[in-house]
Amino acid sequence: MSSTERLQRYLADERDGCGDEEVSQRLAELEEIDTAAGGPSLDADVGLLSALANETRYKIVRILHVAGEELCVCEFAPLLNVSDSAISHALSQLTDAGLVTRRKEGKWRKYRATARANAVLIALDGSREL
Repeated sequence: MSSTERLQRYLADERDGCGDEEVSQRLAELEEIDTAAGGPSLDADVGLLSALANETRYKIVRILHVAGEELCVCEFAPLLNVSDSAISHALSQLTDAGLVTRRKEGKWRKYRATARANAVLIALDGSREL
């Protein structure tokens, strides 16, 4: 059964009958919704959510958010039960996703949560209180 056949059955049930014109009209409405939902930022949003979908990466962002300041890469090791290599890899992924910024100071790399990371964490914190 095609998706339009299912849609036609649904519309017939909901609207006491429907023809090809009603199905075409609803398909056009759904395509507008799909376009608005997809938008140009869809890939970036999925990348951001994917970056947070790992305990180590999420904890790093949360640590930076709570700290409210830059932290050196060496400051994560005592807080995380993973290798230095895993920390570096996680920080690289978070940087690529736009959740943290990094800068080099001498031989050290320092990281800070971005405004977008902070906004996501604030939204998550607020959603727990509902």
